[in-house]
Amino acid sequence: MLRNYSNSRTLGDNIRLGTLTAFTAGTINIASLLIFLSFTSNVTGHYAVFAAEISKGNWTQVAIVGAWIFLFFFGSFTANFSVINFNKKSKYFAHAFPLVLEIVCLLSVGIYGQFYYQKTIEEAQVMVALMLFATGLQNGLTASISNFLVKTTHLTGTTTDLGILTSMFTQKKYRKNPELIARAKLLSSIMISYVLGAIFSGLTYYYLEFRVFYVISTCLLVVIGYDFYKIHLRHFYTNYRYSKIYNKPNFMAFIYDKIHGTEEETVKEKRPEKSKLVLEEKMM
Repeated sequence: MLRNYSNSRTLGDNIRLGTLTAFTAGTINIASLLIFLSFTSNVTGHYAVFAAEISKGNWTQVAIVGAWIFLFFFGSFTANFSVINFNKKSKYFAHAFPLVLEIVCLLSVGIYGQFYYQKTIEEAQVMVALMLFATGLQNGLTASISNFLVKTTHLTGTTTDLGILTSMFTQKKYRKNPELIARAKLLSSIMISYVLGAIFSGLTYYYLEFRVFYVISTCLLVVIGYDFYKIHLRHFYTNYRYSKIYNKPNFMAFIYDKIHGTEEETVKEKRPEKSKLVLEEKMM
């Protein structure tokens, strides 16, 4: 999900990334709405509030809402900064680091809310800020590594694109276009996952309360862990093949042989014992 970049990504990569991150975005948005009466997966409404507070001359609120908008922007900036600057050193680290930061932010909100939250306005403002930074990280990461195909924290653009695609599918020539079909599948999966995440959050919040952020963090850990497993499993086999080709044993090959047995042992087990001819037995 994370290891491939830009045009090298497959439809499956984008759908897996899109569904899991859209589910978490929907969960975050409804949880923040129920707790703080504020949306945190996008900043469209905050821009409207920002403009309204300027017109009223309420400069304290202007500063607060402006800071929220900036943190969403800064989250997206941080995610893409990680992708373009650390990609050459470690593609996995460059892509996983923004999600790790997001998990830290969400766990901070969950732990503080569960044990220390006194329901003051100042506390709510800080936690909303953290959540906006977290969703900015997520949206920036998914957009960066997918060449802007996957955006999962809001559905405005997704709904618009699906409406356009649906109208195109009224003509037969577009219904046979594999690129448009793939795009429709991706957008539909993101939309469905976002709604399911929102429903899940609405149904479970009254039982889990701030612990719902632990569930969200677990979903993001699945995204990180999936690629960690894939990359290291591939590295395991690559080291084994290298040792056999160049006759240079290494630790990974040693472990592989201990688990699966050496190639010579495997061949001996599979190769039946050569039968002797009657004439050979008499000669012996």
